[in-house]
Amino acid sequence: MRNDGRWQYGVPPEGNANFGWMQHFIYHLSPSGQAGVVLSKGALTSKSSGEGEIRKAMVEAGLIDCIVNLPPKLFLNTQIPASLWFMSRNRANGKFRDRRDAILFIDARHMGFLVDRKTREFNDADIATITDTYHNWRNPKGTYADVPGFCCAAPLSRVKELDYVLTPGRYVGLADEEDDFVFAERFAKLQAEFVAQLKEEAELNSAILKNLKSVKGDE
Repeated sequence: MRNDGRWQYGVPPEGNANFGWMQHFIYHLSPSGQAGVVLSKGALTSKSSGEGEIRKAMVEAGLIDCIVNLPPKLFLNTQIPASLWFMSRNRANGKFRDRRDAILFIDARHMGFLVDRKTREFNDADIATITDTYHNWRNPKGTYADVPGFCCAAPLSRVKELDYVLTPGRYVGLADEEDDFVFAERFAKLQAEFVAQLKEEAELNSAILKNLKSVKGDE
């Protein structure tokens, strides 16, 4: 399959099908078709075995519309974080506005809630926040605006400066509240939490030792 007609942006490496899958979907899109795929986070940055060149070619061809970074523990079959890639054959079509000069990056790593120690979920409000951001950016009459720490419509010149790495965190920056915190207050809060955790740990260790003695029949 090294000469397969689907590999229009580069031959995917053996042993990793990420860019094989993406090119497969792109190959089968209609002239105005769109596709969304879920991939491991590594596909955003990998440069091994020519993957960086394939990603660069796809960006320069104007195919990448939006990248969403997801939190870990969101999928039942893996704990690792994943990313959403939205691609379009024609980003200048009349149905939506011309988006050829930018890519929308959304960093949703801190969204969602833990169902248990191993599983995280998005609620309806989380999903609406992400989808509304994308739709408002894409639609001609949308009310999109960059939100520090969450979303950024980065020009392709900026993507080129960062060597075609597509990790949203590199584009969205830090949230405003993270820039304005008072160090003394933050340190005092963290110190108090640490002391409380040490106290809790000591109490748990004492209870465990007591239970172990009970099991051994020392009491």
